[in-house]
Amino acid sequence: METQSNPHHLILGKLNDFLTGAVLADTLDERYRQKIAKHLVSVCGFEKKDIQSNITLEVAAGEKKAAVKIDFLVRHKKKIIALIKFAPGSLVTRRLSTLALSRIIKPYQVPIVVITNGEDAEILDGNSGKVVATGLENLPDKNTVTKNMASFLFEPVETVRFDQASRIAYACEVDGACPCDSDVCIIK
Repeated sequence: METQSNPHHLILGKLNDFLTGAVLADTLDERYRQKIAKHLVSVCGFEKKDIQSNITLEVAAGEKKAAVKIDFLVRHKKKIIALIKFAPGSLVTRRLSTLALSRIIKPYQVPIVVITNGEDAEILDGNSGKVVATGLENLPDKNTVTKNMASFLFEPVETVRFDQASRIAYACEVDGACPCDSDVCIIK
């Protein structure tokens, strides 16, 4: 077993990314991400090409800027219908920041927002922010999304709300990040 410059993550070897085939460091967190990706394809019925992974998003709070990672965006009929954020530990403490990310990743509100620790999940309605389901078994599937597509509003995010969401994401994902989190990059 190797260690890396960030002692927070034990590297167990290498693995091939399920979606892209790229060789990645095999960490416990990465194993959970791979489990989620496989679930989205094999259980939820999405095609690999409909799932974007490891997305970098810039967040800002006034003059402060940083880049944070989004684990998955799921596309259906040329629209992002779900944002999925993996974070170890408590789901409840990550609701607000994940919902905020769903308001700044696209010019419209992403309708389905998922926060998961790889063992459990909370599925939120992007518009209301309310938890509509829990558990990995309730991740959105392609058939349900197809049936509900007409009910998704894809409302534009107003400038004021976008700025507020970006500040919330910065506060939670950057200022509130674990000092050993190597996925956060401060932009000067």
